[in-house]
Amino acid sequence: MPRFKLTIEYTGTRYSGWQIQTNARTIQGELVKAVREVTARERFEVYGAGRTDAGVHALAQVAHLDVGTSLLPATLALKLNDALPNDIHVRRVEVVPHRFHARHDATARGYLYQISRRRTAFAKPFVWWVRDPLDVTRMRAAATSFAGMRDFASFTDDDPDEKSTTVAIAGVTVEEAGALVLVRVVGSHFLWKMVRRMVGLLVAVGTGAIAPREVTRALTSRSELPAKLTAPASGLFLEWVAYDDTVPGPARPFGIE
Repeated sequence: MPRFKLTIEYTGTRYSGWQIQTNARTIQGELVKAVREVTARERFEVYGAGRTDAGVHALAQVAHLDVGTSLLPATLALKLNDALPNDIHVRRVEVVPHRFHARHDATARGYLYQISRRRTAFAKPFVWWVRDPLDVTRMRAAATSFAGMRDFASFTDDDPDEKSTTVAIAGVTVEEAGALVLVRVVGSHFLWKMVRRMVGLLVAVGTGAIAPREVTRALTSRSELPAKLTAPASGLFLEWVAYDDTVPGPARPFGIE
């Protein structure tokens, strides 16, 4: 049975995240239905590189698929896309060795968060519109506190007694692109709601609602502040997943000029 590597993009607005759930529509669930329709197989495995939250998008999610089929990778991609909803798209299908694992072999992951500094008629599902002026210099200074091996217990609803909340963050950058402020986070892996809470704190620093030292405080002691400031899912994208030392270049921001 071949193993395929799938690179997938999706708009997460209509879905309850990546992972299959009972009585909820998910990205993985739609992909499973498409694979079943295309291959006429009932027994197969689809395993994603990460579990994006409800409403979160992906520019290049990665999954591996084990399924018995004689279809060539390009044909499989075409047929899957014909069977999938139009807000989920398989960008590429490749045959990979059986030792490849979409989640365990990933060396780094990159997330992009898009903040809009103006009201938009078209891009609302893909940005967080912040009405107050943002001091990007203050945001950049605060973002440096996240780099390194840090305990993100205050930035997730995961139970630290059941799952480690220590994450290695390679870096957080804050860029300006027209009306957008782009926050990019690169790390070994990510916890539930973690990136959205990081962004929420940075925006609060940028508006002057909190001091930059509150970011450091939330990383060194338990704090309820990140949960209160959680950014909406609409602006968040899984930008890329890396499997070696080569980190993909950033995607061009979209949705608003």
